[in-house]
Amino acid sequence: MSLRPDLALIAAHVAPGSRVLDVGCGDGSLMAALRDNRGCDARGLELDPADVAAAVARGLSVVQGDADTDLADYPDASFDYAILSQTLQTTRRPDLILEQLLRIGKRAFVSFPNFAHWRVRLSLLWGGRMPVTRSLPLAWYETPNIHHVTVDDFRALVAERGITVEGCWFLSRDRGTGSAMANLLAEHAVFLLHR
Repeated sequence: MSLRPDLALIAAHVAPGSRVLDVGCGDGSLMAALRDNRGCDARGLELDPADVAAAVARGLSVVQGDADTDLADYPDASFDYAILSQTLQTTRRPDLILEQLLRIGKRAFVSFPNFAHWRVRLSLLWGGRMPVTRSLPLAWYETPNIHHVTVDDFRALVAERGITVEGCWFLSRDRGTGSAMANLLAEHAVFLLHR
């Protein structure tokens, strides 16, 4: 099975044999890849009951829960990595979720769609409406996205909180793009963080 490009990047950078918590794990695709290809002890937290059932059917350890409320139940430094892929923008308080990830995991991977990508900007400028793009395929009233984060917003947040960026990768059309103009050119961002 082929992983989504941001998940493939994350999987390639998780150390073999690590203990991993995938928050918002969906159907468990990343967890299964980490278990099968990297020998990781992968656990998951997922809100959607159908995705929980799909992940459990794969033999994965996933519990139904809400990142906004249930991360507080995990002990400090209980995982090598806490992963939040394409979920940050759907949480009520992304800043607090980030703090929880870095409390639970020694390192945290965070990936998100970049709402400052040039196609998004162009759609707003010329059409005056919230964009529907390949990377943001739902209309504003259907999307689970409640916070419109940009690469520069995220960089400012981690700097403000004294969080170290250990690595960052930017994707456009599912291929890597440079860091210098990532706020304009990247559709998705992946950050590896630690305290």
